[in-house]
Amino acid sequence: MDFDDTQEEAAWRAEVREFLERHREELGSRNDDVARARQATLYDAGFVGVTWPVEAGGRGGTPMQQAIIDQEMARLGLPGLINLIGIGMCGPTVIMHGSDDQKQRYLKRLLRADDLWCQLFSEPAAGSDLAGLRTRAVLGEDGNWRVDGQKVWTTLAHLSDYGILLTRTDPDVPKHRGLTMFVVDMRAPGVTVRPLRQMSGGADFNEVFFDDVVIPDAERLGDVGDGWRVALTTLMSERLSLGGGGTGIGARAETVARHVAEHLDGLSPDRQVLARQELGRAYVAVLGARYTGYRQLSKLSRGELPGPEASAGKLSGTRSARDLADLAVRVLGDDARVATSRDGSDTWQTLQAGLPGMAIAGGTDQVLRNIIGERVLGLPAEPRADKGVTFRESLG
Repeated sequence: MDFDDTQEEAAWRAEVREFLERHREELGSRNDDVARARQATLYDAGFVGVTWPVEAGGRGGTPMQQAIIDQEMARLGLPGLINLIGIGMCGPTVIMHGSDDQKQRYLKRLLRADDLWCQLFSEPAAGSDLAGLRTRAVLGEDGNWRVDGQKVWTTLAHLSDYGILLTRTDPDVPKHRGLTMFVVDMRAPGVTVRPLRQMSGGADFNEVFFDDVVIPDAERLGDVGDGWRVALTTLMSERLSLGGGGTGIGARAETVARHVAEHLDGLSPDRQVLARQELGRAYVAVLGARYTGYRQLSKLSRGELPGPEASAGKLSGTRSARDLADLAVRVLGDDARVATSRDGSDTWQTLQAGLPGMAIAGGTDQVLRNIIGERVLGLPAEPRADKGVTFRESLG
């Protein structure tokens, strides 16, 4: 692919850069209380949901236009959008499988962050094996569904207004065929959200309990029993948003490079050599993931279907991000216990503590390696003991 901007892309970049620089102070606030307003400002300017169809609240633009926005925001060090899960995962699922009424009610509000969304997939006994989930939805005589079960590791559930919920509606068919997806009101009676404390000190993940939660059939996404196909839309969008679009994971490599350069003088000569070598290896890995993501964007801009590049980008991006964060903390030496960044936050320590979770979120490293092995290298599929049996039978 050509890494230089086309004439149209250069004009778009200039428009984006001018707006971001003009509103830099307003958009640069990291106060959580203004996060929704910040996203609304960007949306009203036409810089959120760029690739979404116009009828869904977007502007019908190209993936490269969105990539340019991401690049320019990163260049200025602006915080990301608060509703990334909604934009990158939930919204595309509603666009692809939702009714016209659902699209009308939800999508524009999602883009403006009037409503925040979460993704309710993983369960205590069904993480990597998503199709083994047990949260049950039963259709009542009144035409509504009643849901019971538990989800876990749900990011931002404690702040979300809505979520996309994958449930089991038929245990008497093979596990991939008995699933159905819904939109759920996170404030509905029977929904309980309990934050989970992370080793970074934050509590962005949650466990969510559903106790006889009523969901109207009008909130179903796709056909009954077709939830696995609907979920694949979400999972593909998730991996593209996490590592397949060339925007990277964690801190930008350039930021880490400046940080390391500022602290080299405080290291012994032999540790300086090691730090340079580690930075070089990690930096090259980041660039490899970044340009693989750009190749994926080029395919999307030509109307081609995304391939396994998103899985490879997420896998390699997570590894290189962890390497960079580890290096950033180590060059602080003994000061790493108390040192803060220039804005007074413990950026590097928090990033280092949070990134191991990325090896699980959005598809574990092991699942992604299986995808690459089977779809890229042509290796035999992993053996499945539950193949050809119903979900109920697989439980023994």
